[in-house]
Amino acid sequence: MFGVGPGALPSDAFMMGIPVAKQRDRMDEALDIMRRLLDGEKLTYQGEWYQTDRARLYSPPIASVPIWMAAGGPKSAALAARKAEGVITSVKDPAETRERVIDPARAAAAEAGRPMPSIAASRWSILASTTDEAWEALEAWRGLRAPGRLEAVDPEELRRKADEMDRSEILSRYSIVETPEDYIAVYTPLVADVNADVVTIQTTSLDQEATIRMLGDEVLPALREMASSA
Repeated sequence: MFGVGPGALPSDAFMMGIPVAKQRDRMDEALDIMRRLLDGEKLTYQGEWYQTDRARLYSPPIASVPIWMAAGGPKSAALAARKAEGVITSVKDPAETRERVIDPARAAAAEAGRPMPSIAASRWSILASTTDEAWEALEAWRGLRAPGRLEAVDPEELRRKADEMDRSEILSRYSIVETPEDYIAVYTPLVADVNADVVTIQTTSLDQEATIRMLGDEVLPALREMASSA
């Protein structure tokens, strides 16, 4: 799998000198180029944003590499369905994800005569037993759910906004878990309601190594069993 995306935040484009309004247009051209290079083509390409002159991968993959593209709304989901093999999406409300991502992807794939792309679904969570522990574990992520994140061009600005807000308001935007059973409950909708082909656990804690062991020993086997019996 080769994961790509136009950038979730304006700062992603701003840091590279890319006009924010043109992120998706550039992604459209980039998908054309990446697909053809990964397929072994020697490519001369003249686009609005990118040009190549007999470009080629001289150490090509030994098998076909599927491209999976991140999408959070109907336009990016439709683009992924037309030009990629999978859609990567973050889920807060499964019904909203179906409406804004999965259904538009399915419609665009059908219109283009392509199979429905695979779905990789993720959800943010924090392993903590107290508010203080959750806040400390969230340190690097606090700005990701701060208001104005879709307008800010500097990640530090988002972090400052988050630190100035009431902790409970920021933490309410994440799923707080304490046990393996909590994890299973939080990620079950991605299997049962979203019908994701791949479930990604985006989580943080104060002891990452112990958390990874617990996920591997107790959470992932339960989710896999659930998916296999669905």
